[in-house]
Amino acid sequence: MDDRRIGRAPDYTVPALVMLGVNLTWILVLVWALWGFAAALLLAALVHHVITRLATRAR
Repeated sequence: MDDRRIGRAPDYTVPALVMLGVNLTWILVLVWALWGFAAALLLAALVHHVITRLATRAR
């Protein structure tokens, strides 16, 4: 039997949030390139609204 203690799991919160930002950025740029600035602005406003609703619900 292995007598080594199991250590703590690494905290990947910051890298996950960074990748979320990177993915959101390229998706907004893609929407902007395909359908224009207004569509990207509308999508950004929608994402902002959803994040605000989730933050309100989490309290």
